[in-house]
Amino acid sequence: MANRNLILNADSYKASHFLQYPPETARVSSYIEARGGQFKQAVFFGLQMFIKEYLTKPITHADVDEAQAVFATHGVPFNEAGWRYIVDTYNGYLPIEIEALPEGAVVPVKNAMVQVVNTDPNCAWLTSYVETALLRAVWYPTTVATQSWYCRQVILRYMEETCDAVEGIGFKLHDFGARGATTEEAAAIGGAAHLVNFMGTDTLSGLMAARRYYGADMAGFSIPAAEHSTVTAWGRDNEVAAYANMLDQFAGPGKLVAVVSDSYDLWNAIDNIWGEELKEKVEATGGTLVVRPDSGDPVEIVCKTIQRLMNKFGYTVNGKGFRVLPACIRVIQGDGISLQTIEEILAAMKAKQLSADNIAFGMGGELLQKINRDTMKFAMKASAALVANEWRDVYKDPVTDQGKRSKKGRLAVIKDDNGNVKTVREDELGDRNNLMQVVFRNGEVIREYNFEQVRANASVCKAPVAEAEDAIVA
Repeated sequence: MANRNLILNADSYKASHFLQYPPETARVSSYIEARGGQFKQAVFFGLQMFIKEYLTKPITHADVDEAQAVFATHGVPFNEAGWRYIVDTYNGYLPIEIEALPEGAVVPVKNAMVQVVNTDPNCAWLTSYVETALLRAVWYPTTVATQSWYCRQVILRYMEETCDAVEGIGFKLHDFGARGATTEEAAAIGGAAHLVNFMGTDTLSGLMAARRYYGADMAGFSIPAAEHSTVTAWGRDNEVAAYANMLDQFAGPGKLVAVVSDSYDLWNAIDNIWGEELKEKVEATGGTLVVRPDSGDPVEIVCKTIQRLMNKFGYTVNGKGFRVLPACIRVIQGDGISLQTIEEILAAMKAKQLSADNIAFGMGGELLQKINRDTMKFAMKASAALVANEWRDVYKDPVTDQGKRSKKGRLAVIKDDNGNVKTVREDELGDRNNLMQVVFRNGEVIREYNFEQVRANASVCKAPVAEAEDAIVA
């Protein structure tokens, strides 16, 4: 279960850091960045969820009591006086200021996304204390949103090449990841991050996060769908009846229904059940049956499934010369889907003159779980400190790994004259606009974004083909 005592939402060694700063340290300024990794662009997202969930709720003396009891036997010092000062002076709200990029902004990695500084000189230790919780609140949703964004770039490219229109892009990648996430909170945060780029999801927790923290009345949609148990419960000899029941219950004009069709023999289901016994029923519904294979090599299975459906239901050739199934039938592949396999499937389909219109994808563990902080090499580092009334640069520059060199000074993020996003020192900002704006100060949300603003920010940029391909093979 989530720990709601923010004092204990930290690494143990943070508790001793209040004794380690130079005398007369009044301010510590830190920043968060993605230092590189798999992707060249980052879709910044998720900080607002953390701020609203954790930083708008005050710490109490009971929280301090609990933390004091824990640290007393844990083996590290505890700044009890410092935390009680925050409760007494600020009613338990953290005296910090957070600046951040607009949520949904697409920026090159190696740029500051967030900057944090204490607002009370008695709490210089607080900036770095919140690193553990704050970094986690940024790296995970930003990495999910970024991977989902790159998936969108790949799918969009193939739609532009093989489809007459791309308006359906929002439903081309469906979130199947809820059961594979480590916790419900992870499913909520990651599920919301995916919805920045797409509108298809089965992760209800993600919908609720978008609703609660970004004011999205309904950020995503789903359709009735079968699972193996609802098919196999009918028995192997009644597979036709199981499928017919799905059509009877859910099909109709303008409606979609998905049916997993490989519980026994996918090719028999396509050739004989859907393509013969139930063909007229499928065609007469006025809606769309979405056939779902769920085993085998994804590239081979998808192409073969579409071609065999075309053998039974026919096809048309669109304006770009690619074959498209009739509107009554489509395919969704939800097994073995990743950024790489999406590219491989769509490339194979293109080679066989099959339009991307025929397919949608569902992604589970690859979307919400098979990532970590090093996927984009996220870090939060102190870059400046006010000591004895003088700002000094704070940085690391290890000779053994230049990739871990950190930035110096108070920072700002700008667009240069060529439109490129760059991080500069704040004292060199001049009259240029700082893309990082204050979003939180001393317990108060200063600036927030609704979900449509987030989506609009993420849709502005488009990854070059070569960059998307680099991300796939990284």
